[in-house]
Amino acid sequence: MDEDRLANLLGVTALAAADRLRAAAVDGLGLGGSAPAALVHLQAWPGQPLESLRRALGISQPATVRLVDQLAASGHVERRPGPDRRTRALHLTASGERAADALLARRAQPLLELLGALTPDERAALEPLLERLVAALAEDRPGAVRACRMCDRRACTRDPGCPLEHTTQP
Repeated sequence: MDEDRLANLLGVTALAAADRLRAAAVDGLGLGGSAPAALVHLQAWPGQPLESLRRALGISQPATVRLVDQLAASGHVERRPGPDRRTRALHLTASGERAADALLARRAQPLLELLGALTPDERAALEPLLERLVAALAEDRPGAVRACRMCDRRACTRDPGCPLEHTTQP
């Protein structure tokens, strides 16, 4: 087997999938950058402080503040009192929930189109291989949260469960 060719094929596929996901998210929301991932992340983990969102998105603190300001101005996010007096908890509004649901639906479409090139048997064979690759993406919870920032938690936590579940164990 030619390892260089295999790595190249994976890279081309990953880049094409990322481009299609990005386009679907921007078209659906009208906001680019980290906004789609912020909405999906806050839907999965409501009430997070700004710092948790910043770490999940891998952006600076000032960029996170600007992003949350933008999402609040668009009516998708609201700041509520946090567990202590120093923090504010970020929550999606009803509009933000609808936007996150729409993003996840739009995210699925280009991926399903890519998978459409495979037969049902090939897709069944691919699933455990992708589970192994996903499981290797992170060794700890912060890494898993970052890797899953655009994850459809409802799809991923069905049986047999999330491939990154090992990152939540003590």
